Amino acid sequence: MNFTDTHCHLADPALRENLPHILTAAREAGVGRFIVPATRPQDWQDVADLVQRSSENLLWGNIHIALGIHPWFSDDVSEPDFQRLEQALQARPTAWVGEIGLDFYDKTQTPSQRERQIQVFSRQLAIAQTLRRRVIIHNLKATAAISAAVKQTGFAQGGIVHAFSGSVEEARVLTKLGFKIGIGSLLLNPNARKIRETLKTLNDTDFVLETDSPYMLKNEINTPANIRQIAAIAAEIRGVAVEEIAEATEQNVEMLLAAEKVV
Repeated sequence: MNFTDTHCHLADPALRENLPHILTAAREAGVGRFIVPATRPQDWQDVADLVQRSSENLLWGNIHIALGIHPWFSDDVSEPDFQRLEQALQARPTAWVGEIGLDFYDKTQTPSQRERQIQVFSRQLAIAQTLRRRVIIHNLKATAAISAAVKQTGFAQGGIVHAFSGSVEEARVLTKLGFKIGIGSLLLNPNARKIRETLKTLNDTDFVLETDSPYMLKNEINTPANIRQIAAIAAEIRGVAVEEIAEATEQNVEMLLAAEKVV
């Protein structure tokens, strides 16, 4: 069985220092393809360098990247950053745009802070639409605003809403907009009931697997090798063999990575 970790921060210092060992462990677990997002301009070169390093060492597996600005850093963004992003993407024709999105989890956020997030997100959606790139979306308590921004910008290239934790209804909104649902390390928490209920309802074509390494686990560094366990839990929840989960999610990743973009 082959798997893809569709969201892992391999350039993060928590993983980077031990990356050869981490990727070897992933390969032994059947995980041979990785989608690595950036979160802010300072990360873009480190993430981009992973592609070159993987091409020089085939044992590293197949690494795809996304460049973008995470909503946590929206207040730090200036106009030159958007120009740099567009230039960086033009120089890397296979790069996606990410990790972008909206995070409304913090109830102390002011309306102006949320509006700034929406502005930064919408600007990056527009860049992705112009360049015909997939996106990786961070979504916390913001499905309605994300849906509105996608529609307002006319974005129609698809992508992944990662680390999904929302309801069945929210998942339907997002899949109708052309996004795959990122099913990840929340499944490793037996108390995360909402995502289990959502996963039961998704079509085989609706979801992909991820870890969000090195994050999401308490007192432990998450790694891409955990995709195998996530897939096993997903198979149990959906009442199918793990091989079926692997086949379906890999087909979905292949569709996202195909040269033909959603129009």
